[in-house]
Amino acid sequence: MKLKNVLIVVKDIEKSKKFYHDLFGLDVILDHEGNVILTEGLVLQEEDIWKKFLEKDIIPRNNSCELYFEEQDIEGFVEKLEKLYPSIQYVNRLVTHSWGQKVVRFYDLDGNLIEVGTPM
Repeated sequence: MKLKNVLIVVKDIEKSKKFYHDLFGLDVILDHEGNVILTEGLVLQEEDIWKKFLEKDIIPRNNSCELYFEEQDIEGFVEKLEKLYPSIQYVNRLVTHSWGQKVVRFYDLDGNLIEVGTPM
């Protein structure tokens, strides 16, 4: 068995496709009725579809999981993030951990937690 995809719930699929393309270079592989598969295995699903499946409320910024990306030029990434999405909500701005890794954590447009760090 192998893990195939990770799905996150989004309110506006078009804005989310742009967000993940602008910041991470993810491209659309499949776009079908509120379900979008992006490169690297990330799936976006419209909130209304997910609510119908689960019959439960969506809880943004629940901090129970995160999407993790690595970026060699972390300072350049942070500049791009601040330029393209100046109102983004940070968990922590760029910090350097005691072991030397630099990371930034923030929420996407729908409250999904993202961490971007330098490779270890």
